[in-house]
Amino acid sequence: MNTIVATGEENTFAKFITPIIISVFAVYLTMGMTLGVLPGFVQNDLHFGSLVVGIVVGLQSLATLLTRAYSGTLTDTRGAKTSNYLGIALVAVAGAVYTCAVMFGPSAGTTLALLIVARIVHGVSESLSVTGSLTWGIGLVGAPKSGKVMTWNGIAMYAGIALGAPLAIWMRQAYGIQYVFASMILLSGISWMATFRLPALKVDGTHIRTPFYKIIGLISGQGLGLAFASIGFACISSFISLLFNSRSWGNPSLAFVTFGACYVLTRVFFSSFPDRFGGYRVALVSLMIELCGQLLIRFAPSPELAIAGCGLTGVGFSLVFPALAVLAIQKVAPQMRGTALGAYAAFFDLSLGLAGPVAGVIAGWAGYASVYLFGAVSCLMAVIVLLGKNREAGKAG
Repeated sequence: MNTIVATGEENTFAKFITPIIISVFAVYLTMGMTLGVLPGFVQNDLHFGSLVVGIVVGLQSLATLLTRAYSGTLTDTRGAKTSNYLGIALVAVAGAVYTCAVMFGPSAGTTLALLIVARIVHGVSESLSVTGSLTWGIGLVGAPKSGKVMTWNGIAMYAGIALGAPLAIWMRQAYGIQYVFASMILLSGISWMATFRLPALKVDGTHIRTPFYKIIGLISGQGLGLAFASIGFACISSFISLLFNSRSWGNPSLAFVTFGACYVLTRVFFSSFPDRFGGYRVALVSLMIELCGQLLIRFAPSPELAIAGCGLTGVGFSLVFPALAVLAIQKVAPQMRGTALGAYAAFFDLSLGLAGPVAGVIAGWAGYASVYLFGAVSCLMAVIVLLGKNREAGKAG
């Protein structure tokens, strides 16, 4: 009997979550594609420096950060499906602006300005789509499976980023960069079609809402840990291709693929670890693994060891988000789940938005390899934050 019930629950989970996973994958494939070609395009084609590269890359995360409160409120008051679909529509808009920038920009300055607009729109789309998809999935299958929902959403997100980068590099070499950006419009359509048959969630309009700043205070411990942990990922996504180019190590696609594969496989095989061993313990071990990965990239004398460092970073970073997110959403009422997820993810956005420019300054001053020392120190800071918050919680108890 228990086996039948478990099988039925798994079938229900797959029925609702599989379309959302496909939709999220399509959206994040567009983000991986831009990361694969934008740094090189801004530096080599438009002839801007490392700081500008960092700003252009980081602007998307900054735009996502600044709209997290709005996306959380919209998700809780208008519905997760509405939030998700608005985000998908903005992906298509961003794709159109990217395409116009590279095809019709009359000068490097104009092209850069259009790329900045596209990055901002792309960032808003991420805020709406991911908050909507996470809240939608948890609402459809129930809060007890929230960790599993976030784990599989994360797989879709980082698989999209990891596969999008080499796909974009190949497309640019084979067809031109304009086709990379134009394909974003097609992918937004695929994302919409994957979920249009799923039911919308009911909205409780009578619930008295907690202000966003108070939600941030409630989940600040988990959020700060995530923020520092995310810097290692930001360093890889923004500068690993430039590190490879500066050392004549060839195509950096394998570095992106290795990070993504290790990230995804860790989530597939160890997704139960936060529930079995506790989010706090899993986060600490994961951070130490990520720290080792960043140091390996920093001191790698060969592309093979740098790629191995990307893999270790993927393994370490993989379980940080779900381990801390489950703890975060337990601190709020179900009617505030979208806002809590938005606040928690805002720390991730803040991290990526600041990490790009800071890493750009470090790269210009001390070289691209030094960026990964910055990533290692950030992992150590995350460990210190979690240890401090755990000590405070122990005293309060």
